[in-house]
Amino acid sequence: MNQIYKELKKRILILDGAMGTMLQQYKFTEEDFRGERFKDHPSPLKGNNDLLSITQPEAVKEVHRKYFLAGADIVQTNTFSGTTVAMADYQMEDLVTELNYESAKIARQVADEITAKEPHKPRFVAGSMGPTNRTASMSPDVNDPGYRAITFDELRIAYRQQAEALIDGGVDMLLVETIFDTLNAKAALFAIDEVKTERLIEIPIMVSGTITDASGRTLSGQTAEAFLISVSHIPLLSVGFNCALGANLMRPHLEAIASKTDVAISAYPNAGLPNAFGEYDETPEEMKSQIEQYLDKSLVNIVGGCCGTTPEYISEIAKVAANYSPRPCCTSSVNT
Repeated sequence: MNQIYKELKKRILILDGAMGTMLQQYKFTEEDFRGERFKDHPSPLKGNNDLLSITQPEAVKEVHRKYFLAGADIVQTNTFSGTTVAMADYQMEDLVTELNYESAKIARQVADEITAKEPHKPRFVAGSMGPTNRTASMSPDVNDPGYRAITFDELRIAYRQQAEALIDGGVDMLLVETIFDTLNAKAALFAIDEVKTERLIEIPIMVSGTITDASGRTLSGQTAEAFLISVSHIPLLSVGFNCALGANLMRPHLEAIASKTDVAISAYPNAGLPNAFGEYDETPEEMKSQIEQYLDKSLVNIVGGCCGTTPEYISEIAKVAANYSPRPCCTSSVNT
């Protein structure tokens, strides 16, 4: 655990780019997603990227390796939808523990392989814990504002199962990410804290919210600063933002929190905003120049890419980040 804090003191750490963007390049068919094991599964499985850790593990391994070789210090496990809540869409709730465990093992294997070749630059694995497809603080029914599709306790139980499997698989830290509803995130943090207490372990926690549009608020209505305050009750490795916005639009929100916390700040924006076809047109060079503005202002400690980014983007970000000193941080955590 101490190692990640020590590395943050030395340099700006590079997070990987989009897993989904990379997996789409393989053009996997329904049969590829199913493999032999799930050929008779009753519901369609194409699009269940987490499942590829079981049915196409070599592809997932290759994506991790490409990001590490492009300059990433941290890769995220292929577990964005790895809860019973999200897997219910595919009737695969019973597979959650195995999915998270296998995904963590794959990432761990590649991280250790690269670290062995470059021991001066250790590589890390972050266990990705996505937001689920339900929200605990808002009603999905405009005619019934008091209705909730899920409870805090249901989320807590689902996140706990995911966290335990990721830890068992060997992750270095847990990343509660793409948070559009802070109450969902609080359920995840509560679950992680339960696991830490029961197992008598410490594991660093990264938290990454999503500012959904030009209003500068999360989907559940919080400003960047309010989001920071809402998650500051638990010791964190980092707090920051990802997804929804490109790097230039994310900068004001990073500025809003960077001076208000001594934990690390993370940012992994999209490759600009999507076009009419849902594709991302911003080039790696364009994104690099926008990320450099973060570095000029000493806003971040961890930086990478989200939707639309590939190893080419991470390579450009890593090159420019190497020219800058890290933002001062982690004074209260480095000796944890």
